[in-house]
Amino acid sequence: MPEQALREQIRQVVLQAKQAARRLAQASTDQKNAALKAMADSLRAARQEIASANTADVEAATRSQLPGPMVERLVLNEKRFEEMVASVEAVAGLPDPVGEVIRMWRRPNGLLVGKMRAPIGVVGIIYESRPNVTSDCAALCLKSGNAVVLRGGAEAFQSNRAIATVLQQAISRAGLPSAAVSCLPTPERAGVDLMLQMDDAIDVIIPRGGEALIRHVVETSKIPVIKHAKGVCHVYVDEAADLAMAQRIAFNAKCQRPATCNAMETLLVHQRVASPFLPSTVRQLQQAGVEIRGCERTRALVAGLAAATEDDWSTEYLDLILSVKIVDSLDEAIEHISRYGSAHSDAIVTTHHARAMRFLREVDSACVYVNASTRFTDGVQFGLGAEIGISTDKLHARGPMGLEELTTYKYIVFGDGQLRE
Repeated sequence: MPEQALREQIRQVVLQAKQAARRLAQASTDQKNAALKAMADSLRAARQEIASANTADVEAATRSQLPGPMVERLVLNEKRFEEMVASVEAVAGLPDPVGEVIRMWRRPNGLLVGKMRAPIGVVGIIYESRPNVTSDCAALCLKSGNAVVLRGGAEAFQSNRAIATVLQQAISRAGLPSAAVSCLPTPERAGVDLMLQMDDAIDVIIPRGGEALIRHVVETSKIPVIKHAKGVCHVYVDEAADLAMAQRIAFNAKCQRPATCNAMETLLVHQRVASPFLPSTVRQLQQAGVEIRGCERTRALVAGLAAATEDDWSTEYLDLILSVKIVDSLDEAIEHISRYGSAHSDAIVTTHHARAMRFLREVDSACVYVNASTRFTDGVQFGLGAEIGISTDKLHARGPMGLEELTTYKYIVFGDGQLRE
C-alpha cells in the first residue's frame, strides 16, 4: 500500500479511537462492566473461529522458522483461551478507578483541594506474538475509560484480528463505541512508524516484546513511551537458605514457562551452600532439558557444563538455558544484579530476615521477591485481573500495569467564593 494511503488509513483509526475515548471517559461503571461481560461471552461463542485463525498463524510461523519461544508464545491453546476469557471477567469484577478521589485536603483559605483519578485517553500498544494480549489490553483499557489502538506482531495478525473483531462487536452491542478497541489494519512495519508520529491523538505508547522492538519504539516515537523491557531475572540462594525450598523455586522460575519475561535467566548461589545445593539442582534442571552455562567455580563443582560468557549474564534467553554463578556474599549478588539485570524481577531465598530486607531495599527492580518464584510477576497473580504489561520504567508506572496504572489524575478544587489576593 502506498505510504500516503496507509497514513490516512491509520490516521482514521486513531481519530476514531480519540472520539471513542471521550465517550468512554463518561461511561458509568455499570455500562463498562456490561460491555466486559458481553466481550467475555462473545469470545466463548467465537472459540472455534478464533482457534482457526490462531492455527493458521502458528502454521505460518512454523513454516517461516520463527524462533521456538516466539512460536510457543503465539499458541492459544485451550488452557490459555480460558485464561484469556477469565481475565476479561476478572476485570469486570475489579473496582473502577475512574473518579476515585485519592486524597483531599483543606487550605487555610478554605479551599478544599483533591486528586481524582481520570483516564489517560488513547493508549497505543505495540506487541509481539501473544494473542491474549489483545483481549487483556482491550479489557483493561475499557474498564479504565481509555480507548486502545493495538498493533500486534505480523506473526499473530489473523489471531489478533479475529479477537478484536469479536470484541468490537460485543462492545457495540453493549452500547459503547466499537472504536474503543482498534487494531491497525495492516501487519506492515511501516504502520508502526506512522502510528508513533501521531502525538496529537495518542496519549501514550506501551511496547511489549523483544529488545529490538522496544529500542525501535523508544527511538522513533514522538509520543511518551512506557517501556516494558526484557526480563533478565535472577534468583539468589543465600547462605541461610532453606535449600529444598531454593531448589523448588529455582526449578519453577526456570522451567514452569521459560519463554516468558519473568522466567529466571541467572541463578546466583552463595559459595557456602554451593556444594550441597548445586549438583542436585543442576541434575534436576538438566533432566528437564535445561542447558546450564556456569562460571568457573560452578564448572569445577559440576562437571560437563558449558562456560558462561560475559554476554550470558545479560542475556534474556526465553528458553531452557540458564546461567549459574557462585558468589562470595550478598554484596556480590546485589552488585551482579545491578550490573547485568534489567530491573524486572529478582528473588532471594533466605531464612535471614535482615538479609531479606536488605535485598528488598537495595535491588532496584520492578518486582523483588523473598522466598518465591519470579514467575509470579503477572497482573493476574498480583490480583490486578490482567495486565497491560510489566513496566521496567519508573515513570509513570512500574511493574505489572493494571487499572490504576492506566489512569492519570486531575486536581479538583471546591470553594465558596475565594479570590486570590
